[in-house]
Amino acid sequence: MAGSSHGHTPAAWTGVIIAFIGFCVAGVFMVAANPAGFWAGMGVVLLGGVVGLAMKAAGLGMPKESAELAAARARAGQAQTS
Repeated sequence: MAGSSHGHTPAAWTGVIIAFIGFCVAGVFMVAANPAGFWAGMGVVLLGGVVGLAMKAAGLGMPKESAELAAARARAGQAQTS
């Protein structure tokens, strides 16, 4: 997967970091037996997904692969196995 740069974008990093913070908040409040804080943390998790999608829509995610590039990648893969 290192050659495909899967997830190495500002949109992916930002969304995952926000979601991670939300999971940490939810975990702390779950241990503290505070349902309101737990659900607030889960809201932050959802916010991470929304922010990641918004940043992707703004052009900060991976660009769509063209058919030409996909065909070239397939040819290169076949050449390596032969």
